[in-house]
Amino acid sequence: MPWWSWILIWIALVALSLLFYVLLGIRLYRQAMAALKDLGAASAKLGHLSPAVAGGTQAPAGGRPGDAVFASPAQMRHDYDASKSSRQEDRRHRRVQRKHDRGQPQSLSDLDLS
Repeated sequence: MPWWSWILIWIALVALSLLFYVLLGIRLYRQAMAALKDLGAASAKLGHLSPAVAGGTQAPAGGRPGDAVFASPAQMRHDYDASKSSRQEDRRHRRVQRKHDRGQPQSLSDLDLS
């Protein structure tokens, strides 16, 4: 084999490897752009939520998250009990409505006859 054939083989190998890296770069760029597009859509969807819901915690009625550090224990106990009873009442209303929608008999404790 003549000496110039080795030069042609190496040129072909380098050209193919460059082509491979260019195609790999294009694919990576497209995937990054798709990920950024999805991230933008997700941030736009989260931008419409209130800050308390987006943070995953509910702010107490009297202040911001983190104010509980400086609040009195009696106030925090009252807020906790009020929140707990509100959640229980909401569950009871949903249970009564669900049973009413299904035509099931109601529990006497759920009817709030008092």
